[in-house]
Amino acid sequence: MNKATGLLGHWLARFLEQPSRTYLPFSITDTETLRRCMLPGDVLLVEGDLRISVAIKYLTQSTWSHAALYVGDALGRNNAAAEQLSLIEADLTRGVIAVPLSKYAGFNTRICRPVHLRDADQQTLLRFMLDSLGREYDLKNVIDLMRYLLPTPPVPLHWRRRMLAIGSGDPTRAICSTLIAQAFQKIHYPILPEVERIQVLAACGCMYSEKEILHIRHHSLFTPRDFDLSPYFQVVKPSVENDFDYKKLNWASPADRQ
Repeated sequence: MNKATGLLGHWLARFLEQPSRTYLPFSITDTETLRRCMLPGDVLLVEGDLRISVAIKYLTQSTWSHAALYVGDALGRNNAAAEQLSLIEADLTRGVIAVPLSKYAGFNTRICRPVHLRDADQQTLLRFMLDSLGREYDLKNVIDLMRYLLPTPPVPLHWRRRMLAIGSGDPTRAICSTLIAQAFQKIHYPILPEVERIQVLAACGCMYSEKEILHIRHHSLFTPRDFDLSPYFQVVKPSVENDFDYKKLNWASPADRQ
């Protein structure tokens, strides 16, 4: 049965890796601008153009369908085109791999940056991602995602996140956002923790104050959009970071449209 499931998973992976005809890029940042803005530890969110991207965006009700972690020159390797392999991601068919930033030239992207990351924690984060290279993608999730490519999948909105937490749980396998979530959990950096509020009696014994306790959610419940929604990640917009001045924009005149 496991062999049959594996074969089906590989077949579906190849099918879901095909581009979707409906993809429309609208906010593209060129590779060099991205490179100048990014720091090791940044999460790059991508609006993918693959069939599986459609399923993930539907399930998460989000623009973002993929996430990769920027490691800069930590890997110290280039590809055949002499491009630095500066992103680590979980690829559907190839597993956890290192790729250049240019892979996402022409895609809608967003940079999410952990704030005030200590040097030692940054190194732990990068080391976890580097050590993860070669892990397989969790193809058990592919079969379940395939069901939600239907025009009207019978899944209530409040269940969709849970439907993503259906992987095998095998530590040698990974999914893009859950791999990165695991990395940040290694250093106890919050993404979207569950918050418990309790009443605490003050030292004087005459009044109460409210205290928040954060609970770590299981890494399998994280999706790419969580890094965008997280109050603990800064959204970095390259066009704004590079001395943006709206007065210097060249707008087309009404006559140019005719």
